[in-house]
Amino acid sequence: EVHLVESGGGLVQAGKSLRLACAASGFSFDKYAIAWFRQAPGKEREGVSCISISDGSTYYADSVKGRFTISSDRAKNTVYLQMNNLKHEDTAVYYCAAVVDWTTVESIATMPPYELDYWGQGTQVTVSS
Repeated sequence: EVHLVESGGGLVQAGKSLRLACAASGFSFDKYAIAWFRQAPGKEREGVSCISISDGSTYYADSVKGRFTISSDRAKNTVYLQMNNLKHEDTAVYYCAAVVDWTTVESIATMPPYELDYWGQGTQVTVSS
């Protein structure tokens, strides 16, 4: 059975950091790319960051570039999103998703939800200003 489980969300003050984790099981982790998406109330879903597990290539949205870092631990089948210098506008539910068929990691960020193979349940990040 496939599982993607996010953790690490919470309430934090602006300027502080959080690290999200996405733990995967039930599929061939090394063959996939993992992406982080976020959605705030009343806003469209945004592709935040993506990583190819096999070659480590990464993508970041302009809104988080320089502040967020995505990484993977293949031994633990886990992808992390280190979020530094958090801003109020980073407040959202953060989801991780896995996809096995993609062209570039950049393309994953704009894929419609049905084109990604697996989704986690989401974790809330709230940044107080």
